[in-house]
Amino acid sequence: MIVLVILAALIVLLLIVLAVNTIRNTSKAPKLQKAEKKFTDEEILRYAERLQKMIVCKTVSVKDSYDDTEFKKLRETMETLFPTVHAKAEKMTFGDDCWIYKIKGKDETHNIMLMSHHDVVPVSGEWEHEGFSAEIADGKIWGRGTVDTKTPLFAEFSAIEELLQEGFAFPCNVWIGSSHNEELGGDGIPTANEYFKKNSIMFDVILDEGGAIIEPPLGGMKCDKCAMVAVHEKGRYYLDCTAEAGNAHASLTSAAKATPVERMAAFMHDVATNDIFIRRLNPEVTAMFRHLAPYSGFAMKVLFSNLWLFGSLLKKVMPKINAQAGGLIGTTCTFNKIEGSTEEKKCTARAFLRPVDEADFAKDLAAFKELAAKYDITVTEAPNCEYHAPADMSRPPFAFAKKCISEVFPQYPVSPFILPAGTDARTLTDVCPCVLRFAPIRLSAQQLASVHAENENIDLDAVADAVAFYKHFLKNYTV
Repeated sequence: MIVLVILAALIVLLLIVLAVNTIRNTSKAPKLQKAEKKFTDEEILRYAERLQKMIVCKTVSVKDSYDDTEFKKLRETMETLFPTVHAKAEKMTFGDDCWIYKIKGKDETHNIMLMSHHDVVPVSGEWEHEGFSAEIADGKIWGRGTVDTKTPLFAEFSAIEELLQEGFAFPCNVWIGSSHNEELGGDGIPTANEYFKKNSIMFDVILDEGGAIIEPPLGGMKCDKCAMVAVHEKGRYYLDCTAEAGNAHASLTSAAKATPVERMAAFMHDVATNDIFIRRLNPEVTAMFRHLAPYSGFAMKVLFSNLWLFGSLLKKVMPKINAQAGGLIGTTCTFNKIEGSTEEKKCTARAFLRPVDEADFAKDLAAFKELAAKYDITVTEAPNCEYHAPADMSRPPFAFAKKCISEVFPQYPVSPFILPAGTDARTLTDVCPCVLRFAPIRLSAQQLASVHAENENIDLDAVADAVAFYKHFLKNYTV
């Protein structure tokens, strides 16, 4: 009887702890509010008509080639649209056409940078409106670059142009960075980064693309969209795996050694079916769940507010939900190339690993090599491997960015997340401890899916709201 009483008391205590944690986490979250219209229809249309002039410039980046014709057209357009910025900013160009603008502030020991690349991918597929027409129809502007990423770039320049015209004195140096070859993983921003490092230029915060205001990442949320701020990008490691045969004839090779092709196939199957990598809820993932919990249904609210208890369960479930969810909790591996034959007595494969945590990856890499050794496979690191540190979410600029988003878009929850894709900003983490990937553009599921696909478009009022965000961010930033 005493045991039952103690057990019941423990259960009651556990329920109380779960309830307190849930209530505490929910009470700290900003309350969602209806957003007020910030601009008249005439103002919204005026912004869209100015953006049109940028969209019609066909700044398509091409691998191993550069034609300045359309890029020059865009530069001339920018000078016409934003004369005050071009009159007052110091401009530098890196590579063929990577722009770096600097507007001096009152405290020149501090720097912040807004970023958005100006190159785009080619137009392909069937479009409702011609890909570079910048046509305005159905309350939207259509064209390549409207989402990725000329609208954010337009909004950044518009905000600074208007503030300069108003005589606003920036509290610190404000920079704009825009690459001409981001879509190719090009050298634009990395070259600019070398300049920053050489001149000991550090940034308090950098805002680039990557996150946006999109449909909720979790089911059952009590909002139609969430403002998702990427605070980290997964790393990229390429490993070349090689299996070779001895001098013995293939028919005489022992079962343990098998042929190079057989050993490579068995190794790849082993990696795919037996998870050899560390799995954990990293700080960026736990922060995402904590931020989204208050706006979720009851069960999810309790679950995400008490990860100390449910974290292990969630860690096991996430890979079963989908590959992207599973990729948030540790290194992923895909083999994207395999060559060889029995006749050649050699088989090679390229593995593509995407780590989340650098320390964990060192152990993951050791486990990968140990497994490869079982199949007599050698592993060498290929060129162009990279890992960049996540943003320091304890720094004031992160809290400030969240506050600004909530104030300009009070109808949406704000949450950090890990970006599976890549941005220029990832290369700047050594000159900025708080690199945030967030473009203040509101996107439907169709608009998000239109990136690098057909019918890229953005709502007209979303363009104006993006300008409002950058103005609010710059006007209220303090050092």
